[in-house]
Amino acid sequence: MKTTTLSVVVAVALLALAGFGIALGQGVGTGKSFKGPVGLQLYSLRNDFAKDVPGTLATVKGFGFQVVELAGTYDLTPAKFREQLDAQGLKAVAGHFPYERFKADPAGIAAEAKTLGMEYAGCAWIPHQGSFDETECRDAIATFNKAGEALSKLGVMFFYHTHGYEFELYGGGTLFDLLLQETNPKTVTYEMDILWIHFPGQSPARLLEKYPKRFELMHIKDLKKGVKGDLSGGTDVTNDVVLGTGQIDLRGVLRAAQKAGVKYYFIEDESPTAAAQIPKSLKFLEQIAF
Repeated sequence: MKTTTLSVVVAVALLALAGFGIALGQGVGTGKSFKGPVGLQLYSLRNDFAKDVPGTLATVKGFGFQVVELAGTYDLTPAKFREQLDAQGLKAVAGHFPYERFKADPAGIAAEAKTLGMEYAGCAWIPHQGSFDETECRDAIATFNKAGEALSKLGVMFFYHTHGYEFELYGGGTLFDLLLQETNPKTVTYEMDILWIHFPGQSPARLLEKYPKRFELMHIKDLKKGVKGDLSGGTDVTNDVVLGTGQIDLRGVLRAAQKAGVKYYFIEDESPTAAAQIPKSLKFLEQIAF
């Protein structure tokens, strides 16, 4: 009788998980359609980290995340921050570093990335004056190829995180096309921030279809309805909203992303209410169907 009762309890628990769209073994934010894996870009909770690193990492773990992406270590050395991650059972898959550091010391970044346990180290902003231009783009191409080669020697993959300003027209396409086409696919990959593809009027799904296998990482975000985009690479942080409540076709994007070979997905919510929005976004991803 006890064995039978236990079996019933387990079956009910499994059905309950299925009802929420959680596929066993896939982790938080995944379901029948979207397979993930889903992590968190820790920049989402930057204000909390500035006050309390251990407590905020505990919050991240409490959301159910197992993997994260970094944007700094909040005055801790890479080794000390790694200890804090390990204490919560969190793995830092990727991290962002400044463009100028990639130009001056890519080997140093690679060493830090290895200390933190990262597979990827990348850049989220190319310094530029006014509109992004061909000269700045070609400087980035040279910087990224050099950094990619240096990082690959330590088993770390370089990536560039799209930010919207790269879609200035160039030739028969855009400067982003030039950037992607002239960086070495063996040592340079890309992180698609879908808000910063949509904001300048591009289609994340079509870009994934155009360049399959070039985007190994993705930031999943949504943009408040009614907000008009441009090529500035900036918008008010309050325009980051709960996934599924904004203007981006997330079903189409995620379907295309799974076909295009994206390996890791990170929720990045820059809004001041990110801590309240993140669980709702996870629920959306668990229930999404396509």
